[in-house]
Amino acid sequence: MSLWLTHPLFLSSLIVGITIVLWATSLLPEFITALLFFMAAMVAKIAPPEVVFAGFASSAFWLVFSGFVLGVAIRKTGLADRAARALSLRLTTSWLQMVASVVLLSYALAFVMPSNMGRIALLMPIVAAMAARAGINEGTRSWYGLALAVGFGTFQLSATILPANVPNLVMSGAAEGSYGIHLNYLPYLLLHTPVLGILKGLILIGLICWLFPGQPQVPREEAISAPISREEKRLAWLLALVLTMWVTESWHGIGPAWIGLAAACVTLLPGIGFINGDEFSTGVNIRTCIYVAGILGLAITVTQTGIGSAVGEALLRVMPLDPANPFTSFLALTGITTALNFIMTANGVPALFTTLAQSFSDATGFPLLSVIMIQVLGYSTPLLPYQASPIVVAMALGKVPARAGILLCLALVVVTYLALLPLDYAWFRVLGRL
Repeated sequence: MSLWLTHPLFLSSLIVGITIVLWATSLLPEFITALLFFMAAMVAKIAPPEVVFAGFASSAFWLVFSGFVLGVAIRKTGLADRAARALSLRLTTSWLQMVASVVLLSYALAFVMPSNMGRIALLMPIVAAMAARAGINEGTRSWYGLALAVGFGTFQLSATILPANVPNLVMSGAAEGSYGIHLNYLPYLLLHTPVLGILKGLILIGLICWLFPGQPQVPREEAISAPISREEKRLAWLLALVLTMWVTESWHGIGPAWIGLAAACVTLLPGIGFINGDEFSTGVNIRTCIYVAGILGLAITVTQTGIGSAVGEALLRVMPLDPANPFTSFLALTGITTALNFIMTANGVPALFTTLAQSFSDATGFPLLSVIMIQVLGYSTPLLPYQASPIVVAMALGKVPARAGILLCLALVVVTYLALLPLDYAWFRVLGRL
């Protein structure tokens, strides 16, 4: 028994399993669970430090950090309230219209901004100011609905746009590295947008309106609008430059994280920037940054220690993959993605699933590219918030309790698997992918 207890795979699985349970149940604050994971992983030596702490070196971590800094500046200068003033007069006549506008804005922005975290950082202060003008206060159920609309709309719907989130990019890189398959923008958009973009967006709007009801007050139109200040103009130019650099990443090759970090540095520079040290310490949520680093570090650790491969191979043996039953095979492959999401989170799932895709293709008779594409529905529909770091960040920025995020996650999972999965299968068939 003592030899089994000291087996590296057992120790790794135990530490990862306890971490996931703590995150899923919120028995401890999320950042404390992340710190405990770092401590246990290093004491047990389940992976080298550069693997365990890889989350701190990831672009996603620095996008979260820079997003917090820019968000503080947007609120402080009054730019968020100005943007909210322009939107609130047109978008707050009803709760359905307000929720739909936030979801649509989150989705539309994904076409021009490649970073989930960047979009959330830009939208949250604007949506918060818009909510305040409509009489929706932080800490209310309706506010939770708006904050979740930003997080879910940003992460889940952007999965239909190839360069718009991290899991898509991981999948694309793994497909090209493992099989020489290059994913193209328009075919990918056509395959996923009708079901996982448009229909899922409509379902998301309906669920938020149902689970988090609200009654916005239409703000009175102000006769005289205060002139834009010098600080607002400077920050607006900085944000315009950041947005331009994000959109043109393919030309200059600088990643969105490093563009965001550069903007955050400018924002913090004495005499040039917009926020001081005290505002940084109170406005930037380091707890969430640590939590995100823990999620990313856990996903990489799972891959490096072999836990993911072991789970994937075990699922391959037990799942009903049969060329004679294509719908059952489609359902099983989606289920495999969902199961992997528990231990690897959305960013890590495509790396493992894509490498196993050839085995899945042989077992189901589906084309290899179609098998790779099937995973999108699974990793873009998390069962729990911790499986998608952008949702975690939106909840942290909006101070949304874990139970509210879990409720929307589970409701969306049920509707997605009962209604959208069969439609997604039918759409694959219509396009000749199966």
